[in-house]
Amino acid sequence: MSHAQLSDPITLTLRLGSEDETRALAQKIAPLLTPGDTLLLDGPIGAGKTFFARTLIQTLQERDGRVEEVPSPTFTLVQTYEVGGVEIWHADLYRLTSPDEITELGLEEAFASAICLVEWPNRLDDLTPENALTLKFRAEPGTEARLVEMAATSPRWAPLLADLAGWTGGDD
Repeated sequence: MSHAQLSDPITLTLRLGSEDETRALAQKIAPLLTPGDTLLLDGPIGAGKTFFARTLIQTLQERDGRVEEVPSPTFTLVQTYEVGGVEIWHADLYRLTSPDEITELGLEEAFASAICLVEWPNRLDDLTPENALTLKFRAEPGTEARLVEMAATSPRWAPLLADLAGWTGGDD
């Protein structure tokens, strides 16, 4: 499947001043995701990647009328969920040593048919989906806040990033 690509990535940096604002961002993005969407969650340990992914998955579960535990996939590598007939894959690639292991996990196929949330996406190497949205989390020095740098080369994400450009972290 061929995806149109933008000549320059579209980017947006948001400041999340609290866990509530991180939760609000995940809740805003969750209902907009469709099968084949991949979010690459980048950043150091403790930056908020797993919290964001857990909140996003729980938001989709709640819309489907249920909530189940959403553990970190640090040791299992991948956790999958079924929500409204759509599979969600939450992958933590921190412990992988080779892109071959990604193929063994079935992640490549999931990129085409599921909603995928991938922590430590640098481990994907050449397997990184071109149409993914990258969210790079980092602590804002001297504060409890997080900065999230969002970047995409697929026009699929342009409306979301344009909408978030005016977002202040609260409910709309």
